[in-house]
Amino acid sequence: MLAGLCIFTAGAMVRLPDTSFTLAWTHSIEKVRWEEDYRVVGEYIEAPLARVKGSGAGMEPPDGAVLKNGWWQYRPVITRHRELRLTRSPYAADYEICMRGACRSLSDVAPQTEGVTRIVACASTALPAGSGGKKH
Repeated sequence: MLAGLCIFTAGAMVRLPDTSFTLAWTHSIEKVRWEEDYRVVGEYIEAPLARVKGSGAGMEPPDGAVLKNGWWQYRPVITRHRELRLTRSPYAADYEICMRGACRSLSDVAPQTEGVTRIVACASTALPAGSGGKKH
């Protein structure tokens, strides 16, 4: 049985019980906020909706986006993922993770390390194969 999210960084694993969340970030150059909504469905993470607060060089809203309440909203082209892979850097603002109406820095949940942070749907009793992580 799947029970939420597992977030893997270099040498650490964090388990969250939530099955729906939003990832948000501000583009480091254009200073434009992006948000992507996700939900755990079976062993996948699905992305039903995304939005961007504006546009900038090389980051225009995709075809079919609709301007609603100041946000360009759209359905992502790829909506089903086995994992989300986030590149994080100490030289740019970290992602935010929003759950139950509250947002906080992803580094408040999982340590920020250079390289890739993985988010997967996780089982209630077992780690995903090959995780190498430890429970926290």
